Amino acid sequence: MLSPILACCKVYISESRNRAALEAIERTAKHLPEVAIVNRFEDEIYNRVGYTVVSRLQQESSNEACTLKTAVLSMVKAAFEKIDLELHSGSHPRLGVVDHVCFHPLARTNLEQVAGIAKSLAVDVGSGLQVPAFLYGAAHDEERTLDSIRRELGYFKPNSTGNLWVGGPGSDPLPLRPDFGPSSWSRGKGVVVIGATRWVDNYNVPIYTRDIAAVRKIARHVSGRGGGLASVQSMALSHGNNVVEVACNLLDPCKVGSEEVQAEVERLAGEAGMSAGKGYYTDLSQEKIIQSFLNSSPSV
Repeated sequence: MLSPILACCKVYISESRNRAALEAIERTAKHLPEVAIVNRFEDEIYNRVGYTVVSRLQQESSNEACTLKTAVLSMVKAAFEKIDLELHSGSHPRLGVVDHVCFHPLARTNLEQVAGIAKSLAVDVGSGLQVPAFLYGAAHDEERTLDSIRRELGYFKPNSTGNLWVGGPGSDPLPLRPDFGPSSWSRGKGVVVIGATRWVDNYNVPIYTRDIAAVRKIARHVSGRGGGLASVQSMALSHGNNVVEVACNLLDPCKVGSEEVQAEVERLAGEAGMSAGKGYYTDLSQEKIIQSFLNSSPSV
């Protein structure tokens, strides 16, 4: 018996403290058939939540009729209705209420299929909801990278004391032209970055210190961009009074995984006279995501 044709979407929303808002967002997806939120990762200090949404795909269906896209679009709409970015503060960077949406192929799905879904969603968000939408990865004609968009839009620069991001962005014209939607952003909503890529693992390693400048140096040396581990992106984020995390995207976890990242962070922290704790994933593995979906959808 062939395995089902599945796809996954990770939706990152700039909120974790407003329980009523999160419940409203989740309700929009839960009533849809053949869709499941298989993981929710909340971080109160970062004031951010990541949802992993999975659905079966029908080969004959268009992107417009795709159940996964319908579910994600419903969550995005609810987030805009329930959350005001101007009231937001947290120690994790963000560009909007819905900061980042990424589609990944699972099981018998290919990257081209999920890239089409991502493009269709970007049209609905940008042209329909009038929120600037940027495409990256396989969803973009030139395969623009997520970090390049973020860098041009000032994502990595805290806008308040204590390494915090507070309130929404300005309403001036954007320095980068969106793929869909207006060229200026709403202070209450921000912008949305939407992409399609192969699987990415998110792995964070705590370092017990208040010296974020020192941890920034470690994060830079860990990253491929800084001459460290290939296919690893990393940044230093304050995570409480005595912890700074090295937050990492593992772009090719089959080649460079969490073990290598953990060992390198521990080595660099030790050389700087600091102690690193055991890291953690912010999501389930691909295998567990598939199994969790199948367990929640016996008819699949």
